[in-house]
Amino acid sequence: QDQVIEVAMAFAGFSAADAAGLRRAMSRKRSAEAIESHRRSFVEGAMARWPDVDETDAAEVFEMVAGFAGFGFPKAHAAAFGLLAYQSTWLRVHYGPELLAALLDEQPMGFYPPDSLVHEAQRRGTTVLAPDLNESALGCLIDEQGALRLGLRHVRGVRKEQLEELLEERSDNGPFASLSDLTARAGGARSSLEALAWAGACDRLAGDETAQRLARRAVLWQLGIGAPTASSKAQLSLAFDLPPAPILDPLTAWQTMLADYAATGLTTGSHPLELMRPDLEQRGALPSAALELAPHRSRVCVGGLVVARQRPGTASGVCFVLLEDEQGTINLVLRPEVYERFRLTVRTEPLVFAEGILERHASAGGTVNLLVDRIEPLEPGNAQLAEIGEVISGDFRAVAPAVMSFAQGRRR
Repeated sequence: QDQVIEVAMAFAGFSAADAAGLRRAMSRKRSAEAIESHRRSFVEGAMARWPDVDETDAAEVFEMVAGFAGFGFPKAHAAAFGLLAYQSTWLRVHYGPELLAALLDEQPMGFYPPDSLVHEAQRRGTTVLAPDLNESALGCLIDEQGALRLGLRHVRGVRKEQLEELLEERSDNGPFASLSDLTARAGGARSSLEALAWAGACDRLAGDETAQRLARRAVLWQLGIGAPTASSKAQLSLAFDLPPAPILDPLTAWQTMLADYAATGLTTGSHPLELMRPDLEQRGALPSAALELAPHRSRVCVGGLVVARQRPGTASGVCFVLLEDEQGTINLVLRPEVYERFRLTVRTEPLVFAEGILERHASAGGTVNLLVDRIEPLEPGNAQLAEIGEVISGDFRAVAPAVMSFAQGRRR
């Protein structure tokens, strides 16, 4: 911003007082009227200083300066952001898992929700593991293989003091050997074992690999016997063997994904769009990676999970939506009339199917945008709907991660 003003001052031969006034005007939150007050002196100064410049040319230059005030910022601001971007990039390249662990443990913060941070790290080769009662700490850890293990604090519905009690018990008396051992030693945290089980933190206590594939429903069944209910708070912690669970259907991939989102707000397993890809392919939708090869001005359709929405006041009603699929992100641009027509879908749906014209302008560095003319809710396909039972609702809306909505923060 400082450089732009310096050029404008030199062009128009501004006095020191006029230059200071323009600087103050451009630094205000709402500077349009203040900047407009300098138009006449700018145009007259430019015409007097440059005989070949007429009023139209001078006014055009002034419009460029005034337009820049809508999104420009001071040199110090740019320098700080540049340094932060460099440091973040260096950390992501050389210490990717550690950076992800720090970002997750400092939530809520930043532009991207934890779910998107995990998916981006996985695409870059970082292994992210679900919480585990015998392996996790309170916060995220990096194991000897460089994988990130989610901390128990990321499990919803469990108080910090209960988690600390479990970790202290594990530290004093060794890892939990089985579900019966867990229920006997859990103490005051026994009432929270269901939440930990839904997060997959008890899967490895279910037995061998075959049992672990059936884990969450079987674990919940056994914990229902071993852990106290709300009406049996006086139950003693007796170390008795729990009876095996009856034959239960394992959770499907879709149900496991829903349970992950409900328990932790993210999934370390299959991305929702990965599970929906067969149905999307039948509808002709392209994954985000394929958009890089699609021709400019070609008509395409995509599906994705909404990460952020933005409708800035300086964009004349245009709405920008950032989608994510299993391969990357997709930029959607909705003109005012399209936004108004599909307003409810844009503002409320976590999964959307969009169709429009792909744009890749050289002036924008080749960035791919989809100029949307139709957008609708993206529902699970027949395969997912056929898997839904009574235990878990199939509605992704109930568990979808929050969306960054500018001026309103992160919200659903």
